Amino acid sequence: MMNNSMLVGRITNIKIESQGKANLSIAVQRQYKNEDGEYDVDIIPFSVFQGVSESITEHCKVGDLIGVKGRLQMSENILHLVVDRVTFLQSRC
Repeated sequence: MMNNSMLVGRITNIKIESQGKANLSIAVQRQYKNEDGEYDVDIIPFSVFQGVSESITEHCKVGDLIGVKGRLQMSENILHLVVDRVTFLQSRC
């Protein structure tokens, strides 16, 4: 069995929880247009730990485009992405 997820989107929220952990969310655009001719966007929450957390909070801000790779995990009946790798793609300077 395999539990792998990869997403590309813009950071919408950064919250540092504690030493070595941060909770973030990214806006991921769907591949198709809705009835109004616009792309819908899903906001996906995720967590990062230790070295990844430090890199993201030091180098990223809301609006930056990133790629994330991790696993899906259920916690308190909420599906959450636990990220083990982040790729910095574009900054909104």
